[in-house]
Amino acid sequence: MSQTQTSPNPSPQMTQHAMLVIWGLFARRIGLVQAVSAVKLHQKSRNHRPQTKVLEFLVAILAGLPHLQDIGRSAHPLDQDQMVAPAWGQSAWADYSGVSRTLQQLAAAEVTELVATLDSISQPFIDQEVERALAQKGELVYDADLTGRPVSSTSISYPDTAFGYMGDTIALGYQAALVSLHSPTYGRLWLANKWHPGDTVSMTRVEALVRTAEKRTGRRPQRRVELLAVRLAQATADWTAAAEAVETSYQLHKEALDKLRDTEWFLRHCEHQVRTLQAEYERENRQTTAHCQLTRAQWKAATYTKRLPRCQQALGIAERRLSRHENRYDDLKAELDRLQAHHQQLLADNAANPHPIRATFRLDGGFASRENIYWLIEMGYKVYTRGRFTTVRDALSAAVTPETRWTQVGHNATMTSWASTTVDDYFAYPLDVALLHYQTGDSLQLATLLHHGQTPVTADEDAWFHTYNGRQTIEAGIRHYRQ
Repeated sequence: MSQTQTSPNPSPQMTQHAMLVIWGLFARRIGLVQAVSAVKLHQKSRNHRPQTKVLEFLVAILAGLPHLQDIGRSAHPLDQDQMVAPAWGQSAWADYSGVSRTLQQLAAAEVTELVATLDSISQPFIDQEVERALAQKGELVYDADLTGRPVSSTSISYPDTAFGYMGDTIALGYQAALVSLHSPTYGRLWLANKWHPGDTVSMTRVEALVRTAEKRTGRRPQRRVELLAVRLAQATADWTAAAEAVETSYQLHKEALDKLRDTEWFLRHCEHQVRTLQAEYERENRQTTAHCQLTRAQWKAATYTKRLPRCQQALGIAERRLSRHENRYDDLKAELDRLQAHHQQLLADNAANPHPIRATFRLDGGFASRENIYWLIEMGYKVYTRGRFTTVRDALSAAVTPETRWTQVGHNATMTSWASTTVDDYFAYPLDVALLHYQTGDSLQLATLLHHGQTPVTADEDAWFHTYNGRQTIEAGIRHYRQ
């Protein structure tokens, strides 16, 4: 039987943005397009709704377009592609100038609602990976980093930029604070990407990154209030000693001030007496002798004149000592108040967390100030980081002997370690520490690794080295984002 064609076959459509088509279909499947379209934006609609332009901006980001005008001026214009817009549930895309105007006119509250909408769409994926990670590994593993986002050094249109280190150079732009969750399904799952001025440094962003990670996953470890209590007791003792030092310095300052005032008074009195006696001797035409009243008065005046600079110097020393002790008192009082507030917060956290989890934070050395390490430990985290403390590096190097055992952990790296040490009281809490030697040509570079947790990392230095360097997943993500 012959077949009769009653309608022409539709001609196949071509696209240079196939992945955007797939992502659009997926975005509709998970409700992202519908959710963004439902956000109320107080702007007029002519040919395109403002929600369509917001979606178009999102698609441009996914396409990796560096500039908004590339929507219509790139080699393969996005707004001319006949397949992408329908895949995202839109009849067509707007010109990039219209997208720009819509973005400029968005109110802060509208931006906040759009961000919350995107978070609500991504949250089920995060929740799913959290449960899978806990089921498979028994813990959550976070990676944090700070990476530069340079812009043109002559630009004046980017808000809140600053010059700072980005890679190996100084550039104008932003620093992106990133935290990701190790995901059984995806390898890494981004939880936060917060932009800051380019002069922002890593160690100022630790607390914000941890808080964000806990908020997104909804899970947190048991706070180690017992450790903080020890540090709090030491801070109380230090503050008490500082208060006693201030009291002692105050008394010494008072004595020095009283002595100076007495010396100044006696000097004025003696000088007045000398002037009076000189006038009297001149009227009576009397001659001075070795032991006359005028000679004795002059001798006293000379004595107090010599004493005055010593008293002034003693008062200056007492003032500087008192100021130094008062400053230390104020610093220790502020630290004590901070630790007390931190202790109360940790107690409240534990009371509101009936099902704590185990969790690990892996951080670049730029985050690793001593206070940040203490804070992470007290927050209940296992910590893997790289140390940038020259005191620690030098102390470990000095502890190396010809009998020291070194483990090959990389093609040019060897490592030796010490378990549970404060490194001559440099750290408040015992840490596992490691010294690494990197052979690069004829030069030898030194580095240190730090760890806190129950895992006996010093028993398997190769595993420790590679566990820390597992954070390269976030660095790979950063490189992928830049590309």
